[in-house]
Amino acid sequence: MVLTGCSKAKEEAPAPPPAAAPIAAPAPGAYKPKPSPTLAAIKARGWLSCGVNPGLAGFAYSDDRGAWRGFDIDVCRAVAAAVLGDAKAVRFTTVTAPERFTALRGGKIDILSRNTSWTLSRDAGEGVDFAAVTYYDGQGFLAPKTLSLASADELNGARICVQKGTASETNLADYFQARGLKYQAVVVNNGAEARARYQAEECDVFTADMAALASARSLMNTPNAHVILPTVISKEPLGPVVRQDDPAWTDIVRWTVYATILAEELGVDSKSAPDQLKTSTDPRVRRLLGAQDNLGPILGLKPDWAYQVIVQVGSYDEIFERNLGQGSSLKLARGHNALWSAVEPGLMYAPPVR
Repeated sequence: MVLTGCSKAKEEAPAPPPAAAPIAAPAPGAYKPKPSPTLAAIKARGWLSCGVNPGLAGFAYSDDRGAWRGFDIDVCRAVAAAVLGDAKAVRFTTVTAPERFTALRGGKIDILSRNTSWTLSRDAGEGVDFAAVTYYDGQGFLAPKTLSLASADELNGARICVQKGTASETNLADYFQARGLKYQAVVVNNGAEARARYQAEECDVFTADMAALASARSLMNTPNAHVILPTVISKEPLGPVVRQDDPAWTDIVRWTVYATILAEELGVDSKSAPDQLKTSTDPRVRRLLGAQDNLGPILGLKPDWAYQVIVQVGSYDEIFERNLGQGSSLKLARGHNALWSAVEPGLMYAPPVR
């Protein structure tokens, strides 16, 4: 009986699963990226369509001759240099804060370069992608010196100008609610209106990103009569935005930004790039400038795509300096926007080109 039971158990034992078939590894370079329809459309028409702020000193503004200038403007010019070889092949379209994502999703613009903060609800809920961070900012408050304020916590009951359709509205409400403070929101349509109503004393203080406040103050009748409070109530990583349905285009914009950051890190700028292209023995510099390994086709671009960006628009430090730094009217310090490897380290960091 025992032997019979063992024999039966042996017969009913499950068979071992079949061995998984080995998966052959693809040959190096076998994967072919899907071409970008946005890039194809830009090449066909011959120019890049860029959505920008109607007017924000240092970031996007039209000068006395009608030419567009600013930090966000140079981001668009850098992309045009990368994809078309011509930094001037850009047409700028002004978009308001409430309409910016609609304009991008609808194809009115190819890229949004408009002091826009990267947040979860925007990245996952607006059908857009943030390609990279070009400027690390935070929300603050601009106030008259005569109020002698030391902190935003002294603003209980204040009238505060804030632009509608921006993260600033939510940040302001969150900050005051968390501290049990009251305020009266004076909601405005744009930065120009906020500045005008603030100067007319229709609000006690003006809240926006710190760089935007510095920009607004530089345009006031008496800039030195106003101070930016030391209180920073949020993190605002700003950068260019693209449609979510074209990942190849996201890569192009992302690596264009990274090329400017890497150029600064490697000591390459618009003046030295031509000579370094010919004489540098540093493989990192040679790859960046297109003299070695020819990585451009991976992005659907020419080998010298990054070289054109650097020569025509500049390295990150050149772009920052002329628009926001000591060479500009804003005279902002690098702060968080310094390189990670600087003597006073910041947050600017780019993956390697290799």
